[in-house]
Amino acid sequence: MARCEVCGNDYDKAFEVALAGEHHIFESFECAIQELAPPWRHCGCGVIGRATEANGAVYCCAHCAREAARTREVRDSDGAPA
Repeated sequence: MARCEVCGNDYDKAFEVALAGEHHIFESFECAIQELAPPWRHCGCGVIGRATEANGAVYCCAHCAREAARTREVRDSDGAPA
């Protein structure tokens, strides 16, 4: 069994996530998202879908990025204009 680094639960179905050379153990996707998802610049929630970037910050969508960053230079996480 392995202990989740977020909730501390010792769970027989825990899983490991490798990200940027670091390894993490979680008991649920909820815990993994809480720990690893980048926060939205506008509201602070974790980005669990395709992110949008503006002025070097991450947002939930192009609308929020344009509104919060006050720019038209918005790109999807894959680099394509949004």
